[in-house]
Amino acid sequence: MPGAWWLLLSMCSMLGVGTWYLRNFTERDELMRLVAFSGIACMLSLVAWTWTMDL
Repeated sequence: MPGAWWLLLSMCSMLGVGTWYLRNFTERDELMRLVAFSGIACMLSLVAWTWTMDL
């Protein structure tokens, strides 16, 4: 896998943890939604990139 793929995977996991933290330990609903939707976009691009790879 290319290095950028691993970076994107790391970003997905960090955004997931950030969403969990914001939901459970803060009152910042708008920021939580922004982080969650960013994670969704990140995961969709990761899935699309993985499906188009030639292994």
